[in-house]
Amino acid sequence: MTSRPPMPAEAVALLACPVCGARLGPDRDGLRCTVGHAFDRARQGHVSLRTPGAPAVAGDSAGMVADRVGFLAAGHYAGLTSALAAAVLADGEPGSVLDAGGGTGQHLAGVLDRAPGAVGVVLDSSVYAARRAARAHPRAMAVVADTWGRWPVRSAVLDRVLVVFAPRNGAETARVLRSGGRLVVVTPATDHLGELVGPLGLLTVDPRKADRLGAALEPDLAPVRAAVHREVLQLDHGAVRTLVGMGPHARHLDPAALGAAVAALPSVVPVTLAVDVATWTPRR
Repeated sequence: MTSRPPMPAEAVALLACPVCGARLGPDRDGLRCTVGHAFDRARQGHVSLRTPGAPAVAGDSAGMVADRVGFLAAGHYAGLTSALAAAVLADGEPGSVLDAGGGTGQHLAGVLDRAPGAVGVVLDSSVYAARRAARAHPRAMAVVADTWGRWPVRSAVLDRVLVVFAPRNGAETARVLRSGGRLVVVTPATDHLGELVGPLGLLTVDPRKADRLGAALEPDLAPVRAAVHREVLQLDHGAVRTLVGMGPHARHLDPAALGAAVAALPSVVPVTLAVDVATWTPRR
């Protein structure tokens, strides 16, 4: 195992103790708050800041994370990352970015590459994802926490919050964003992966998803703008399997049946990537 990546001081300064809410700072091999609560850092580089007493949330499995690493490393979602970065930079370059449910940190890394003055934090419930995210970018760090609960982040310190195919916590997003900050949400459109839904038995996208998103966020945030990103990917069987394996479909499909269904597809499959990219701001 190589040495752990350094923790960017500016990223650490964004965090709050999950026990008492006090500010966190570096302490030997981990973090310590001003009251004295200490948190060790794993050898892979991530820090667990789960709220004490809260039920454990497993998040993505090791297999799902491995598939995500392979699929994203192949560049299949590079266009999506570019669309996300464009939305982030539409209101100027941020100084701080949090990716809630950010998985392996690939999308955050792409944003930080386009925002050289920014630092980032990946917040995810999966330890397997956090291990990868800890090395996603030299100006980012990875934290294990429940994105549905209270985030271990100080109030009003962030310029941007990203949510890409992950749960939206409107109240916490509004709390941690500065006045005038932005939430950028990427959600699948109804035709996302449409060519694979029938042949592989994938989950379909709720046509009312956009309405449900608005209802969940509007008590705490106001819409700013919305954009659409669509492109057609050309995927071989290996890429199709990793695409299915990295998402929620992996929990609902029998591996043997999936393998047979993928084998019956053409050797190269055109697959539609269709997402909505919405920007929101706190109501304050």
